[in-house]
Amino acid sequence: MSAKNKAMNYQDINAETIDRWIEEGWEWGKPISHEEFEAAKNGDWDVKLTPTKYVPHSWFGDLRGKKILGLASGGGQQMPIFEALGAACTVMDYSSKQIESEKLVAEREGYEIRAIQGDMTKTFPFEDEEFDIIFHPVSNCYVKDVRSIWKECYRVLKHGGYLIAGTDHYVNYLVDNDEKMIINHLPFDPLKDPEQMKQLQDDDAGVQFSHSLEEQIGGQLEAGFRLLDIYEDTNGEGRLHELNIPTFLAMRSLKE
Repeated sequence: MSAKNKAMNYQDINAETIDRWIEEGWEWGKPISHEEFEAAKNGDWDVKLTPTKYVPHSWFGDLRGKKILGLASGGGQQMPIFEALGAACTVMDYSSKQIESEKLVAEREGYEIRAIQGDMTKTFPFEDEEFDIIFHPVSNCYVKDVRSIWKECYRVLKHGGYLIAGTDHYVNYLVDNDEKMIINHLPFDPLKDPEQMKQLQDDDAGVQFSHSLEEQIGGQLEAGFRLLDIYEDTNGEGRLHELNIPTFLAMRSLKE
């Protein structure tokens, strides 16, 4: 690790990395167009938690008047859709570029959004039971401890509220870049394994961590959620995708 990176915590490294990816045209950093916003207002919309599958509309219900937290969901892709459907949105993301995109779309389309550059590894800057829905696309692979995130999600959701989350589980962290050989042990934790950190640096992949199903699903259950729905997804490209090997989970959980 470089001297600069040693002086930074891993979350700052990730924010800096994602900001650079966005400047280079990262798929998950491109805001929706005005035409897509207008289509959503007319009922033509879809959003993703994971690379290829759209989230069932039934997972959301009627969004008019609902308060939604987009957790690590910046970039002007999902929150504008929810605003077009009548929700009041707050977004929290650690990437300054993702926050900028949210503000730009809101200004372009004439709505207000509370956009906060914040670290989801810390206590969320929100009141207890503030939101009806939390929308959390794949992102906790950039965080070492996910159980604390689920606990904070439970705290800030209203009773009867839904956590709608996408997660990258451990399969991607086992294999080499060609996805032909198993090269890593689990858990994949670059803070403990210099070789794993080197792999990430060579791939310009930020600082990432594998998480078990015990952490991703069990962690939600421990926090108090009831799991309602689940589906799997693939990478959308590469050998694992061609072999139809799932590498992602999407979950809908209820705070009763």
